Amino acid sequence: AAADPVSMVPGSLETGSWCNEHMLHERLDIVEEKVIKTVEHLESEVKSLLNIISETTQNIPTAPGTPLIDIFDGQY
Repeated sequence: AAADPVSMVPGSLETGSWCNEHMLHERLDIVEEKVIKTVEHLESEVKSLLNIISETTQNIPTAPGTPLIDIFDGQY
């Protein structure tokens, strides 16, 4: 019973330490899962926006003699 942190006297340092560490790991796991899902969602949104921009720029009629500007070349 002494090795089982759950059966220790409430308020003892070992129980509090174990409980706090366990709760911290659970919260970190939740945060990690939310961050991963958010990053995946943002990657999907960026890809979608880049596709829309690419399709839109290909369909824009240009006047003869107008220089073409590549918005993806990093100069703008």
